[in-house]
Amino acid sequence: MNWIETVTKPKRLTRLGLAALLVGGMPLLCAAQSHAAWDGRVLACGDDAPPVLNSRYNKGANGDAPPADQLQALGRKIFSDPSLSASGQQSCASCHSPAHAYGPPNGRSVQPGGPRLNQQGVRSTPSLRYVHAPQAFTEHYVDLMDNNGQDSGPAGGRTWDGRVNQAREQALMPLLDPKEMANANLSEVVARLRKAPYAAEFNALLSPPGTRILDDEEGVISWLTTAIEFFEQSPEDFHPFTSKYDAYLRGQAKLSPAEQRGFNLFNDTQKGNCATCHPSVATSSTFIYPRFTDFEFFALGVPRNRQLTANRNPAFYDLGLCGPLRQDLVDQTAYCGKFRTPTLRNAALRKSFFHNGVLHSLREVVDFYVTRDITPERWYPKDAHGRVLLYDDLRTAYRGNVNQDAPFKPLPGNKPRLSEREIQDLMAFLNTLSDGHEVTPRANRTIRSPLPRHLATAR
Repeated sequence: MNWIETVTKPKRLTRLGLAALLVGGMPLLCAAQSHAAWDGRVLACGDDAPPVLNSRYNKGANGDAPPADQLQALGRKIFSDPSLSASGQQSCASCHSPAHAYGPPNGRSVQPGGPRLNQQGVRSTPSLRYVHAPQAFTEHYVDLMDNNGQDSGPAGGRTWDGRVNQAREQALMPLLDPKEMANANLSEVVARLRKAPYAAEFNALLSPPGTRILDDEEGVISWLTTAIEFFEQSPEDFHPFTSKYDAYLRGQAKLSPAEQRGFNLFNDTQKGNCATCHPSVATSSTFIYPRFTDFEFFALGVPRNRQLTANRNPAFYDLGLCGPLRQDLVDQTAYCGKFRTPTLRNAALRKSFFHNGVLHSLREVVDFYVTRDITPERWYPKDAHGRVLLYDDLRTAYRGNVNQDAPFKPLPGNKPRLSEREIQDLMAFLNTLSDGHEVTPRANRTIRSPLPRHLATAR
């Protein structure tokens, strides 16, 4: 979805009260470290896997934390409820479609929203699969297992610019964005939920004895966002690991010759070099299967999407980490143009790519990586003098931030890193990352290491 810069101050929820319910719902470690105050923006701190309830809103109807499965089921209903929007026609699932790996349901660059569903934001809808527990945003990420302890720079957080960490905080954004679900304030969200078909279930599950949670606005918002957070940690929905590649890792499938060649190209730092940002093997003991993103931030020189309403203003630039939606890093010019690396899982199912949705097929994306600097006229417009406007969606001062590694960097003689045959092989491998591969279960399967020795050494 298209995340907003600010959250409208509610009529009855106080700044202190909202900050308390958000921070209070975080894990203890984060709550102890947090010094963020409510200043009109959604601020965040901490991890969220699994959610930890330790605020005043941690008791259900029986005085204990509600059963996780019931809270998850409630979150599913909230996620799919269009009545929570000003239009009455848009839910979280409208943009994060369950039938499309919780990504966009169509090829639009940006999904429409607003009270009449005629407003357009500036960012494409990211998939919610396999991003259920990103590390908290930091400007100095150090991965001891994958980068020899070096500072990799900014990493982590949610959304294209990483400006929130918890799923419950991210859930507030589309609810209040005037170009999405378009509620004027949190009190309006509460009023809509009180009329929802599951309102009685919500009240019965979450009201401590002798109370009525629907009468407590802060309690409603806290539980609404927490229920969404629990739902978004449902394994079968958000991290099923049912692709052919997962079956291959479990010893339940074999890669075809083309898929195996594509896998080798994916990991070869002199060819596809994809695994540098989209690790193809687990880099943490926490995750057995790779998520195909390192959650780091890069400037790729993506072409300007002139179909977006905001881009009709030649002075407008979406610069990712340094604004305009994120405001705390606007002075960090080295971050301008950098967006978070998306997962490549289910990428073959998408019909819009990059933060601005400018490209519309995975093959087109691969071609862009291979030929961006070889035939730039294919991707960028020309000025009145016939000169290609390279990296046209960045101000000139920030174009030095654009990544020049392989496969962008051409071979000697201005030759591409990948031939047509190699691109086809790489595409074959990328198609193994789509969920839904059918396997015949067998006992005593072992998880294999997929990387050949020479590629493992290179990584």
